[in-house]
Amino acid sequence: MRHSDLQGVVRLSADATAGLVDLVEAMHERIARVPGLGGELDGRTSGISGLVYKTIRGVTRLTGGSVDALLGVLAPAFGKIDPSAEREAIVAALNGVLGDYLATSGNPLAVAMSFRRDGRPLQLDASALARSIPAAGGRLLVLMHGLCMNDLQWLREGHDHGAALARDLGYTPVYLHYNTGLPVATNGKLFAEQMERLAAEWPHPIEHLSLLCHSMGGLVARSAIDAGRAMDHRWPSQVGDLVFIGTPHYGAPLERAGHWIDVALSATPYAAPLARLGKVRSAGITDLRHGMDRPLPTNVRCYAIAGSLGDDDIALKGRLLGDGLVPVDSALGVSADAARRLAFTKNRRWIANSVSHMQLLSNAKVYAKLCEWLR
Repeated sequence: MRHSDLQGVVRLSADATAGLVDLVEAMHERIARVPGLGGELDGRTSGISGLVYKTIRGVTRLTGGSVDALLGVLAPAFGKIDPSAEREAIVAALNGVLGDYLATSGNPLAVAMSFRRDGRPLQLDASALARSIPAAGGRLLVLMHGLCMNDLQWLREGHDHGAALARDLGYTPVYLHYNTGLPVATNGKLFAEQMERLAAEWPHPIEHLSLLCHSMGGLVARSAIDAGRAMDHRWPSQVGDLVFIGTPHYGAPLERAGHWIDVALSATPYAAPLARLGKVRSAGITDLRHGMDRPLPTNVRCYAIAGSLGDDDIALKGRLLGDGLVPVDSALGVSADAARRLAFTKNRRWIANSVSHMQLLSNAKVYAKLCEWLR
């Protein structure tokens, strides 16, 4: 672990302890209060009970602050640590679930958006990019990962779509790394701003720009193109291909189910404080409840790949479960409502049968389809 990781864990632990104390005190108040009598509930108890809860919160803040200060003093002892896949995966998952809270609370575990290669951030100036990517060419491919993931996880079972497309079609891949717990619109605006800088500083004239997006990355890409056009950026006009792999354009059922659990808990008097636990998920996850209700970007070739656990296009298992996380219709933009239907032409959408959401990153049939489209 890095020094900043330990500081982040300490702060998050202190916040979680204080939050749990608040939850227990709120339930204590509801149980102690005679139903129908008394004033408005405020989540606080009185008398000795209230004093005990205040003391616990005070001790928690004092202890957390002291450990945080001690770690600050010990920082030089940690030295420089190279990135590891395990550490990156844990931090990415944590950001997916709590990323908006980590960012607003200033926690060092919050991921800052950057373009990376081999897990290392790229400096967005022409000379630094030329040194970092000596073989950079005019065919630029930007890969955008999904929820709770990071750029290193494009490598799965020995295969990386970006590296393979570089080898077979001459693309230069650059990987976006971002906090998937932030709202999709926020990430879209941040990506648009960074993409404008990357395109301006790319060491060679960009002949062709393609975006390859897995899962939530596709929603961020759509939002970014809209934001970039609204800010009069140049890069959106350079995008030739936009490929979605398992993107929940109409949302994901699991988030919708989680929302209804919140509603049910909130409607039960004594269990209402427990609804706070159900809300311990980021704005990024919440945005997956309904996906994105806007058309595809114009003047861009858009492609969609859906995974399916079924053996063929009509298998009941695939129609019900999709790729295990994203329904087939959501991934392909198919809707009974003509106004919401996404304008993927028939030859630019495809179902990968017997392929789960994560297997979309390594499946040979999926890669063959990418080559066919991007060639």
